[in-house]
Amino acid sequence: MRAQDSATAQTAIAVPVAPGSGRPATGRGSAARAGTLQAALGVTAFSLTFPATAWGLEGFGPWSLVAVRTVLAAVIAGGCLLALRVPLPGRRHWAGLAVVAAGVVLGFPLLTTLALQTSTTAHAAVVVGLLPLTTALFSALRVGTRPSRTFWAAASAGAAVVIAFTVQQSGGALTSADAYLFAALLVCAAGYTEGGRLARVMPGWQVIGWALVLCLPVTVPVAAVALSYEPVQLTAHSVTGLLWVAAGSQFVGLVVWYRGMAAIGIPKASQLQLAQPLLTLVWSVLLLGEHLTPAAPLTAAAVLVCIAVTQRARG
Repeated sequence: MRAQDSATAQTAIAVPVAPGSGRPATGRGSAARAGTLQAALGVTAFSLTFPATAWGLEGFGPWSLVAVRTVLAAVIAGGCLLALRVPLPGRRHWAGLAVVAAGVVLGFPLLTTLALQTSTTAHAAVVVGLLPLTTALFSALRVGTRPSRTFWAAASAGAAVVIAFTVQQSGGALTSADAYLFAALLVCAAGYTEGGRLARVMPGWQVIGWALVLCLPVTVPVAAVALSYEPVQLTAHSVTGLLWVAAGSQFVGLVVWYRGMAAIGIPKASQLQLAQPLLTLVWSVLLLGEHLTPAAPLTAAAVLVCIAVTQRARG
């Protein structure tokens, strides 16, 4: 993000040439693999968010948990920005950072935390499985991406599987928790799309870092008020859950996620999130002792097929 307006002398640059091609060797294949790995690491971090939130709710109220996690994440991010002496983003980027802050930093954590007061993590994870398709739609509208028909068919099939699973699990009727979750999908997809766009012009960790810092004037007073009204009980689970959602989900996970999105594109990266509900189902059993229905393995198999197709489709 440094200024580039100083005069520089023109020098010849040696560019490696791919053998037999007569064209520069760009290393796109390795970059794509690295981007896919980073996006996958982000998905893994996100898959632990709901179980960690459930743990956090054992000792914190919903407003306290969201506000404190955001403040802690902002302290981590702000410390990194200061230590590395990162200059402020240009004015043209602040509107996009505000969208990231509203959707990813504030909206999604708050809405999903409110939902998890009455919903199981397994149910919430499957509903949020619609996020990849929602993100792809926002991407098409915002940045003009035009994925192939095969891509859209596979993404729509994955979404249909998720919807069918959700309706079956809820007995055919949507709940207030589902309303929170669907609203969370919209705001998070907007934040992911804008963050992925910004990650093309600045490092991904700076995107989420500045978005977190931007929220401090709101989150610090909200945390103070919430902690004074909501009872707090510090336990191993509640503290571990708070620390994970603050450092792992809210900062580190988003850092690698945005780097991956910038490398392989928003639509393809978003489809990797089809695996997120499956991973969360595993964590809900291992960490929370929740019981899965027989439909879960079938959903897992169908979603994995959709992931394979969307990753091969040209987006």
